[in-house]
Amino acid sequence: MKETCLLCLTFVLCCPTNQIGLTVSPSRSQFFRGESVTLKCEDHSSAGWTLRRNTSTGENTNCSEWGELHISSCEISYLSTSDSGVYWCESRGGGASSISVNISVSGGSVILQSPVLPVMEGHDLTLSCQSQTPPSKPSAAFYKDGSLIRTEPTGHMTLQHVSRSDEGLYKCHISAHGESPSSWISVSEKPTTTSALLTSSAPSSSTAPSSSSPPLHMWLPAGCIGVLVLLVFLVLLIVCVSRKSDTERRTREDDVTYSHLTILQQQPIRGSRVLESSSDSEIVYSTVRKTTAPPV
Repeated sequence: MKETCLLCLTFVLCCPTNQIGLTVSPSRSQFFRGESVTLKCEDHSSAGWTLRRNTSTGENTNCSEWGELHISSCEISYLSTSDSGVYWCESRGGGASSISVNISVSGGSVILQSPVLPVMEGHDLTLSCQSQTPPSKPSAAFYKDGSLIRTEPTGHMTLQHVSRSDEGLYKCHISAHGESPSSWISVSEKPTTTSALLTSSAPSSSTAPSSSSPPLHMWLPAGCIGVLVLLVFLVLLIVCVSRKSDTERRTREDDVTYSHLTILQQQPIRGSRVLESSSDSEIVYSTVRKTTAPPV
């Protein structure tokens, strides 16, 4: 029972069960001016979270200053170019935050429809080039970090089984309509277990997130698994040693051996009468000997 309680306590301390995530609806990173968007903090704890953003018009401001605050979401009913920036969920105490997302509002006629959240490594990535007015020819050219990838006649491009090397700034261009803003697309590593989307601090600028190293929440599950494996090993070792000691103790207590019995019978003495019955025989026990069992 003690070992089980210790294991549960370590799991609770190491692997947080509270998860916080930011959802964007519609789920894309670029919008036309005048469109609406709803952002929501998916919180499964009672700590309380608030939605914040960094834009060109203000830093670290909350929803009540730039949107319509509902029970668990924030809505911007009319987007303008000044709403472009970084958005994230932050705890009321300010000690932790969710992953951040970049939202771009275009004043032009072309946007790139791309995932607002990181794409998991090994999954497919589909990009679409969209114009406010339907083009006569939907053909679109797609770029990564300023270099042409390819031109797709349907206006859609799919990258199969993406990896970390596919991270970068993407944009598209439709002939006679214009070019979209650039959006940063991140690729996350495959998780080994359920991970929390918590980081240690809020973002400080509206620039694209760095991809030089995995975020903190990617390392937490691996550390938890290592601690739990080590703890289970120690618990099993303690149980085995305890059982072996109990077995040896019981063996020493029960291992008592009696030697064989020796029956001595009186011999008749010359000149005297013979013993009348065998009831006069005398039974003698030899010395009791206690031995120690050999080790198993």
